[in-house]
Amino acid sequence: MTVYSALAHASVHIPPGRQTVAEAEDRFRANNPGITLSPGVLRHMYGLQARCVAPADEQPSDLAAHAARTLFDEHGTDPGDIDLLLFAGILADMEEPATAHVVAAKLGLGCPVFDLKNACNGVLNALEVADAFIRTGQYRRVLVTTAEVSTRESRWSVDDASDVLHALPSLSTGDMGSAVLVEAAERPGILGSRFFANSWGWQAATLPNPYAQHRTLGHLRIDSAELVASFDGMPEKVRGALHDLGVKAGDLDLACIHQPSVAFTKIACDWVGVDPGQILTTFPTHGNVATNTIPLQLATALKAGRLRRGDLVGLFGFASGASSGLVLCAW
Repeated sequence: MTVYSALAHASVHIPPGRQTVAEAEDRFRANNPGITLSPGVLRHMYGLQARCVAPADEQPSDLAAHAARTLFDEHGTDPGDIDLLLFAGILADMEEPATAHVVAAKLGLGCPVFDLKNACNGVLNALEVADAFIRTGQYRRVLVTTAEVSTRESRWSVDDASDVLHALPSLSTGDMGSAVLVEAAERPGILGSRFFANSWGWQAATLPNPYAQHRTLGHLRIDSAELVASFDGMPEKVRGALHDLGVKAGDLDLACIHQPSVAFTKIACDWVGVDPGQILTTFPTHGNVATNTIPLQLATALKAGRLRRGDLVGLFGFASGASSGLVLCAW
């Protein structure tokens, strides 16, 4: 019998802390007295209202484990039935061992685990891997987890005014944990996936590894214009991939797209031919939650009744590196 894979459920853990744009701007001004920052600049540039902030004593593994427990409760899944756990976050508890081990230990799981990383596209790539494993019969039930504590990478101080524009994107990030369950199914669920890369654009958004660089922890630097330019040629490839899978953007019941800002979300919708009305906007009230962005939209759609069994769903990712991806699903 042919085995397919399907997305069974998606859950998120939204930390209780909140930081408004006014609070973030006030802190930035206090740390940079010689630099003028206009009130409301974060809302004007990115469309941000407030962002989620995790408790200081919680690590990515904690947020991921919280989300996984929520998924187990909501979906009625027995943790002992998980065959493989993946962790796809950008930030991790430590360099060694894999953070997936820490998440699994906190959940009491004894299954195989490993980390998978590709900037903000980590979860989409993890879905591709889970689909391949399930189709080959290696595993039947794969739990994809991720979490970010990106607010801790906020650049509150800059060396000079010329670096302000590279620092401000770090003030628009948000913390969150999420989990997506992928299961073996008798009907096609994940219908196809395609990924593309322009690796020449890797320097547009960077967070250095202090061990590899032989220095103290580096800071997050994002050149927004350079980052957008690094996606050159990818919109056509993503639209072509959707066409190759026999689907038009208008056929989608729900589109989930990476949301690092309101402006970029609109640009990305235009790139892939998706009507903005087909997506659930999450950035303004949560911030750029990186790898959590797609799971957040799925979980929000489920709770709002916007996602029902049989719906056609397109998951569109754009990440620094640069990479883009599409995962097409029948829910």
